[in-house]
Amino acid sequence: MKIFRVILFILTSLLMSCQTMAPILTTYETYPIYRGTDLGLTWSPKKSVFKLWSPPAEEARILVYADGQGGSALKIHSLKKGKNGVWSATFNENMEGLFYAFQVKIKGEWLAEVPDPYAKAVGINGRRAMVVDPSKTDPSGWENDRRPPLKDYTDIVIYELHVRDLSSDANSGIRNKGKFLGLTETGTRSREGDATGLDHLVDLGITHVHLLPSYDYLSIDESKPYDSNVYNWGYDPQNYNVPEGSYATNAENGAVRIREFKQMVKTLHEKGIRVILDVVYNHTGVTEASNFNQLVPGYYYRQNEKGGFSDASACGNETASERPMMRKFIVESVKYWANEYHLDGFRFDLMGIHDMETMNEVSRELRKIDPSIFVYGEGWTAGASPLPDERKAIKKNTLLMDHVAAFSDDMRDGIKGHVFHPEQKGFVSSLAGLEESVKFGIVASTLHPQVDYQKVNYSKAPWAKEPQQTITYVSCHDNHTLWDRLAVSAPEASEANRIRMHKLAGAMVLTSQGVSFLHAGVELLRSKNGEENSYKSPDEINRIDWSRKNRYKEVYAYFKGLIALRKQHPAFRMTSSEMIRQHLRFLEMNESNLIAYTISGNANGDSWQNILVVFNGNPGDKKFQIPGGKWTVVVNGEKVSETGLDSVSGGSMSIPPYTAMVLYSNNLPKE
Repeated sequence: MKIFRVILFILTSLLMSCQTMAPILTTYETYPIYRGTDLGLTWSPKKSVFKLWSPPAEEARILVYADGQGGSALKIHSLKKGKNGVWSATFNENMEGLFYAFQVKIKGEWLAEVPDPYAKAVGINGRRAMVVDPSKTDPSGWENDRRPPLKDYTDIVIYELHVRDLSSDANSGIRNKGKFLGLTETGTRSREGDATGLDHLVDLGITHVHLLPSYDYLSIDESKPYDSNVYNWGYDPQNYNVPEGSYATNAENGAVRIREFKQMVKTLHEKGIRVILDVVYNHTGVTEASNFNQLVPGYYYRQNEKGGFSDASACGNETASERPMMRKFIVESVKYWANEYHLDGFRFDLMGIHDMETMNEVSRELRKIDPSIFVYGEGWTAGASPLPDERKAIKKNTLLMDHVAAFSDDMRDGIKGHVFHPEQKGFVSSLAGLEESVKFGIVASTLHPQVDYQKVNYSKAPWAKEPQQTITYVSCHDNHTLWDRLAVSAPEASEANRIRMHKLAGAMVLTSQGVSFLHAGVELLRSKNGEENSYKSPDEINRIDWSRKNRYKEVYAYFKGLIALRKQHPAFRMTSSEMIRQHLRFLEMNESNLIAYTISGNANGDSWQNILVVFNGNPGDKKFQIPGGKWTVVVNGEKVSETGLDSVSGGSMSIPPYTAMVLYSNNLPKE
C-alpha cells in the first residue's frame, strides 16, 4: 500500500508538473500570427493608426503625452481588439510632435506602460515613442543618396568603430564630439597636423564603416551623456528601430536623431564609404521590464527547463528568433534600416543564438532590396541555449546559410593566441604549432587540399562554402586591442619588435582571402591602457588618441599601403573556393612559424602573374628558398610599395624576424 501511494504521488507530481509547464511549452504555439506589415504607427497629417500585437491581452490602451518624459497623459484611449492578436486605435487628427506608450492588461492586472516595440522615433531616453513626420527627418539631398559601388563581397575592408571613440579625444579637432555629425566633418586635424575623423577614414582606404550599436540603447542618460563620463558600447538594446539619442545634438526631439544619422550615412556614401550597423537582436537590455515582455509576456524569449528565461547571451535572456513574430520583427527591422537609412550591411551580435532559418530570411529579404548588402555575425553563443545546434546560426553551420558570413576565430587566435588567455602567444609572437590554423585562415575557412584540418585550433573541417563567408580578423572591440595584447603576451619584446609583430598581424589579415576586418585604431597601435573589457570604461580609455598617428606614422603608412595593395590586386580577394584551390599553393616549410604560399596564373584577373607571400613569426632571420626567376618585393617588414621596394632573383632569401614579405613576378621560367 505504501509503494502504491509513492507511485501515485510520483504520477500526480508529474501530472501537476506537466500542467504547470504546459503554458510555457505550448501556449506560444497557439498564438496567432499577424502577416501584415503595419504594426506600430501609420501616420499622415490627418490620421494616425496605432497597431499592437498582444494575443494574451484582455485589454489594451494607448497613453498620449505632450513630452517624452514626465507629466500626465493628455489622453488614455482604449485599443480595439481585432484578428490575429492585433489591437488598434485610430486618431483622426494630426498627432505630430506627441508621444505615446502602450499598456496591456493580463490576468486582471495592468502591466507597465512601454514604448511601441516597432517605434521609429522616441523621446529622451527612449521611454516613450514619438509621432514624427517622416518627410522632416530627411537631410537635404537625401533622395539622391546612393550606395557606393561594390562588385564582390570579398572587396570589402571593414573598419569597426564606436561613434563616440572617433571624436571624443580633445585632440581630434572634431566639433561634434561623440555625435553622428562628428562623422560628417571634413578638414579636421590633430594638433600635430594629421588628418582625423572622416578624412582619416577616406585616406586609409577602408570600404565599410561598421558602427558599434547605434540604435537606442539603455545604459546612457541621454540628457547628460558626458556630464558623468558614462560610456557604453551599446549592447543593451531598448528601441531597435531608433538611432541612439546620446549621439544626436538633441535627444529630446526624435526627428533630430533620425536626420543626423541619415546625414552621417549620406556623407560617408559621398566619400565612397558604406555603412554597417551592429545589431543585437539576440537579447534585450532588460528582461522582465522590456518592451517586448510587458506587452506579450514570455513570448519573445526562450525558456529554460525550469520555465525561466534561458540566457545564451550571458546578459539575462535570449530572444526566440524561431517564433514567428520574433522572426518577423527581426526581418522587418533590418529591412526598415536598409530602406529608411540606406544601410549597406548588418553585423549580428552572438548570431549563434539565432536560428538559421531566420538568418537566411534576413539575407534573402535584404538582397531583394540591394544584392550588395552584406550580412555577417558572431558564429557562437555566450552560453548554453535550448535551441538545438543543428538549428543555430553557429560557425560550423555557415555552410548551410545563404550569403551570411561569420568571424574566423581560428585565424584570429592563430595569429595572436587564445583570446581568453591574454598571456598566450600566437604565430606573430613565436608560438609554434599554429601554422595550420593560419593556413586555414589564409584560404578563408574553405576546403583546400593542403590544410591539415586535424591541426586547426578549433575547426576540424571547412565551415565556409565560399570565401565571402569568412570575416578575417585579429582584433575587435572585445578583449585587448592588438597592441595591448602583444604587450601582455610578449612582455620581453622590445617596442620595435612588438611593432613588427603588430604589422605582421595586419599583413596576414589584409593579404588573406575572405573579407578583411580591422578594429578602429589598429593602424595607430591603438591602446586602451591595458584594459581588456572597456565596455563601460571612460572616454580616456576608449577614445582614439590621435597623437599616435604622428608618433607611429610608419605604422599608419604600412596599413594604408596594405589596404591599397589589396584593393589594387584581386588575387588577394578571390571570389570562390574553387578559384582559391586552383591558384593558391602552400610551399613546404621545414621550420615552425614560417608560412609561404604562391598565388599564380593571374588569379582573379590580377595583373601580377605570380605572387609570393611569406610570413615569418620567429624572433630571428629565416632563410627561404624562393622559386627561380626575377621577383619584385612590394611588402617587407618596414614598408609597402606597389611599384617595388627591391628586386631579387631565385635562390636563398633572408626573411627578417616578425615580418611579412610579398613579392611578384611576371616572367618566371616555365617549369
